Amino acid sequence: MEREQVNAGSDNVLIILYVIFVSLVGSQSRKTFRSCPLHASYLFRKDFEAERKMMQNVHLAPENKEDDLYSGYNDYNPMFDTEDLENDVAFQQAARTSHGRRPPVTAKIPGTSSPRPLATGFGSKATLTSSMGRPMTGAIQDGVSRPMTAVQAAGYTKAAVRGSSFDPLGQARGPASPLEKKTSDSLEEKMRQLEKKVNELVEESCVANSCGDLKLALEKAKEAGRQERELLRQREQIAPPEGINLDLTYTVLLNLASQYVANEMYAEALTTYQVIVKNKMFSNGGILKVNMGNIYLKQRNYSKAIKFYRMALDQITSSHKQMRIKIMENIGVAFIKTGQYVDAISSFEEIMSISPNLKAGFNLILCYFAIGNGEQMKKAFKNLIEVPLEVDYEDKYISLNDDLHMNLLIEAIKNDSLSQIERERKSLAEEYIMTAAKLIAPAIETSFAVGYDWCVDVVKASHYVELANDLEINKATTYLRQQNFNQALETLKMFEKKDSRVKSAAATNLSFLYYLGNELEQATNYADLAVNSDRYNPAALTNKGNTVFANGDCEKAAEFYKEALRNDSLCTEALYNLGLVYKKLNRIDEALDCFLKLHAILPNSAQVLYQLASIYQIMEDPNQAIEWLLQLISVVPTDPYVLSKLGNLYDTEGDKSQAFHYYCESYRYFPSNIEVIEWLGAYYIDTQFCEKAIEYFERAALILPTQVKWQLMVASCYRRSGNYQKALEKYKVIHRKFPENVECLRFLVRLCTDMGLKEVQEYITKLKKAEKLKEIREQRIKSGRDGSARSRREGSGDSGGTKGERLSAKLKALPGASEPYESSSSKEIDASYADPLGPQPERPKTAARKRAEEDDFADEELGEDLLPE
Repeated sequence: MEREQVNAGSDNVLIILYVIFVSLVGSQSRKTFRSCPLHASYLFRKDFEAERKMMQNVHLAPENKEDDLYSGYNDYNPMFDTEDLENDVAFQQAARTSHGRRPPVTAKIPGTSSPRPLATGFGSKATLTSSMGRPMTGAIQDGVSRPMTAVQAAGYTKAAVRGSSFDPLGQARGPASPLEKKTSDSLEEKMRQLEKKVNELVEESCVANSCGDLKLALEKAKEAGRQERELLRQREQIAPPEGINLDLTYTVLLNLASQYVANEMYAEALTTYQVIVKNKMFSNGGILKVNMGNIYLKQRNYSKAIKFYRMALDQITSSHKQMRIKIMENIGVAFIKTGQYVDAISSFEEIMSISPNLKAGFNLILCYFAIGNGEQMKKAFKNLIEVPLEVDYEDKYISLNDDLHMNLLIEAIKNDSLSQIERERKSLAEEYIMTAAKLIAPAIETSFAVGYDWCVDVVKASHYVELANDLEINKATTYLRQQNFNQALETLKMFEKKDSRVKSAAATNLSFLYYLGNELEQATNYADLAVNSDRYNPAALTNKGNTVFANGDCEKAAEFYKEALRNDSLCTEALYNLGLVYKKLNRIDEALDCFLKLHAILPNSAQVLYQLASIYQIMEDPNQAIEWLLQLISVVPTDPYVLSKLGNLYDTEGDKSQAFHYYCESYRYFPSNIEVIEWLGAYYIDTQFCEKAIEYFERAALILPTQVKWQLMVASCYRRSGNYQKALEKYKVIHRKFPENVECLRFLVRLCTDMGLKEVQEYITKLKKAEKLKEIREQRIKSGRDGSARSRREGSGDSGGTKGERLSAKLKALPGASEPYESSSSKEIDASYADPLGPQPERPKTAARKRAEEDDFADEELGEDLLPE
């Protein structure tokens, strides 16, 4: 009996060891297990049913305690202990192998699921259950847990503790440890940083270019190129050539070439483009031949430009339709530049057949006009009109009700970006059509009028019906350019019965024509017609203001100009005329405000700049006037009047050197301005360079040969420079031309006396006669003036006044009657020139005497108005 109990106990022990071993080694180790002695001792169990019953009788509870049906529910399952999994070497190894991907063994609660079958060495399956639903090698006794050896192979080494919280995600452990930082010392990290720096340099170069700083953009592009080459050298040392970033190389080179073009360094740009194009590793490099063609086109090397355009066209597939069309347009333009109109026509015709556009159609008309083919011009004009603009020709923004919200919405939509694009397209199309019509009208028919009528008929049959009236008005304008005023008037009068807009435009032009013809009555009538037809037409209001201003009503004219500006704030004609009206009314501040506004609109207008300078001169601010005149010189550098005006201002300010510079410039561009000649001659006399002053006074004498003043100045310059012989000869020539000129005779007497010539008595006699004749003339003029005044006072001096005026005119016509060099007294001449002791022998002159005489001559001439006022 005791032996049987021992055998039964040993059998139970063998069964438990078998179960533990099977759970440890798994199903794959069963073959090995069959060969062990333990398995051999178990082979005497032949009845499988008896074995199953025996396995079900196995309990893991102590033998001295009764079985508890509800035991195990509060036990802690060590499978959920995940706190030390990251430090468990066995678990980490299992997770990295295929064993870690096996489905986990889950705990079963009795009664909630079927027991898990257990494979045995015979291949059959047996179920072993416990109080926790899975086989366990130990149980909790008196609050102390023993190790679970069945799960040690899976990495579970921590013993279960009663009362532990359920934390399968490990949230109680705190934050995870930080990721491992990459070391910056690695070569790959250095490569990435260098590549990032290259990209940043390219971006900075593009931003600088967009901001207008072209020099900085080029420097950044060059630096990016240097960094990229350094990156390539380092890449080649650590990686095969396949690992090179070609996109980065392409970007750097393309940006560098673009910056060279922006800085007009075309040779360097072409070299850079060649590097890209010749590199077979860049798949899209052939497209850049278009850029090279553009550079050659800028350099006016049209043959090479056409060559590169065609090479680029061959490398671009048909899927890039718009790109091919643009290249063909460039080819056509290059052919036009070289005068090869037939080749250009073939390019533009191909474009019009594939994808017609306004620019190509207009260029085609130009080519046909160049070769003189009238029929083809008509055909091309029709094709130009039929080019689709892809815009809505109907006015869809008309409000049909009084809904305020809808009206505001429509007003907002009218000025959106799409509407602006449509208006720009329409405006461009109208400009092309109008220009083409004006160009081909004289060439397609026998006369200009017939050709224009044909263009008008074609336009009326298209979407551009409104352009027909504009073409008619342009027809009248063309008549004006041809100075055919009658035809222009007849053409414009045809619009008097048309709609208000066209009528207003025609009446405005008619008013302008009559205003130019000084027919103020007709100009006023048509100006009224234009204003009544369209009260919001700024040109009509400006013309009306012009007619009112011509009649002398400046205040009313200013009102019309203001109304024109209220309708169109950019009407420069009305703003300019308003400034002139304020200037005439002496409202200088308002005039200045008008011209400053106009300068903001037209910064390079010469008329506006001159008016600003004039207003500042009126305001006695010469510095500002000079500033505006300097700006005007930058716009019209060859205007002699502006240069002389600038010289006059500098002379007023006392800056003789600047005044001399600008007067010389004015004389260089217009050497016939007497005021400039007079100032330059006086300047050289003041600076004691009388020889140089002779040149200017001789030119003045050539310009005004009937005025003795300039010839006397020439003789005076000879005398001042010490050339008395030349001065004497000049005075003799003047005396022959103007024998009654008193000043000439005075200097002849003085020179002959100083030089001891015998002709002195002859000239003295002539001088006395000339002075007596001059006194008689002055007395006659004075008596004639007194008589006319007395007759006017008596009320019966019509005949006397007329006779006095005729006498004054005759005296003025005589030579020397109105000369500015007349003597004030005859006693001075007698005392200066008449020697009562008779002619004396000539005494030698000392240097002091010569200087004194020269000073006397100079003082006398300055006192006698020899210098200009």
